[in-house]
Amino acid sequence: MWSELPPTAPRGSSAESRPVIRAAGLGKQYRIGERQPYKSLRDSIMRALSPRARERSRRSRELIWALRDVSFAIDEGEVVGIIGRNGAGKSTLLKILSRITEPTEGRAELRGRVGSLLDVGTGFHPELTGRENIYLNGAILGMKRAEIERRFDEIVAFAEVERFLDTPLKHYSTGMYLRLAFAVAAHLDPEILLVDEVLAVGDVEFQKKCLGKMGEVARGGRTVLFVSHNLAAIRSLCSRGIVLAQGRLVFDGPAGDAVEAYLSRLAEGAEGEGGTLRFVRRTPPTGSGAAAGFAVECVEVLGESGAVRTTLSTGDYACFRITFHCPEVVEKGGVELGIHTLDGVRLIQYSTRPVSNLEMTFVPGRNEVECEFPRFPLAAGSYLLSVALTRPGSEWLFVDDHFATLEVLGREVEAGGVAVTAQRCLVVAEHRWRARMPLRPGDGER
Repeated sequence: MWSELPPTAPRGSSAESRPVIRAAGLGKQYRIGERQPYKSLRDSIMRALSPRARERSRRSRELIWALRDVSFAIDEGEVVGIIGRNGAGKSTLLKILSRITEPTEGRAELRGRVGSLLDVGTGFHPELTGRENIYLNGAILGMKRAEIERRFDEIVAFAEVERFLDTPLKHYSTGMYLRLAFAVAAHLDPEILLVDEVLAVGDVEFQKKCLGKMGEVARGGRTVLFVSHNLAAIRSLCSRGIVLAQGRLVFDGPAGDAVEAYLSRLAEGAEGEGGTLRFVRRTPPTGSGAAAGFAVECVEVLGESGAVRTTLSTGDYACFRITFHCPEVVEKGGVELGIHTLDGVRLIQYSTRPVSNLEMTFVPGRNEVECEFPRFPLAAGSYLLSVALTRPGSEWLFVDDHFATLEVLGREVEAGGVAVTAQRCLVVAEHRWRARMPLRPGDGER
């Protein structure tokens, strides 16, 4: 259930401050395998006759809680980051607060005009032009035409779509769609701004622009809820952090403490077993991070002998073996391996897809693929391991940016015999020094 609360008192008034967002016992339940009801009669008959469809029908009786017993209050002007693994309930929470979906249990109360960017182009109509969609979204937010016109030029300049303003959105690229959607959400004076992890779609410069704009919105006294896997952005942009795990709120406090609490839980939940570098997913994947039945089950770090390593040091041989499960055949499937810092700086992002001599077909059941590093290049420190499964057409079958934490030990490297640590650098590459010193006076003279 939602409630629309009266507007807050004007800034600077003596009225007692009240939360602009309040959640009390929020819960959302979904039925696994449930399909949209608006399919054709032919599709319905074919699904009824299919053995796989009958199995899906049986699974459709299974219920899961994407969100359960979540309670918090957010005051006006707070910038709150929401952190959690894929399937933790982050997007479900924002959809409830944006009134896109209704909670199964509990109550959400909001006070003020809400602007949200939860998916690329949410609330946009592909047949309308960019210009028409700006006015449409402004009207949805409850703005008068004069208010929209006052901010119109600023929105267009931020989105950088002047040349395509009168082109239907169905002809926009994903990046153009995203730029316009964010510009509208951030510039039409929302009192509460809800932003999901859609900024990952844009290029680096656009992401910087968006983060800067959210900071500007926050400094203007607006309330911002920001879902992101970029822990550095959470630390720098947010004053407070909420950590969700398996649909429940497990931490609520200062942003820096929230990041540390999240990383601690991550290390506890996917640590190496038996003193080895073998990372096992302990809970089944749910939510937007996985298509039905696709899952990375295990990532192991092997030595040259093929045995699972107990430690990994800079410069060591390392072979990352990724074991994953597929429910069906996938032609030209792709596997991605990423390693990034705890603050979200991506250092390695390798994929099988661009490799011309590695045409993979995923088979139903267990599959394995290996990524080999003759000399592991990262310096001593703690890193996050990410894995993904894809199919042609840029379809993500499974994504987990925080699958496990990886500890790399320092050791002396050949170049100079100096121990390289994370305090000095992050990447260790083979290199040589050569001196090209100018001759001193008298050098070369007999």
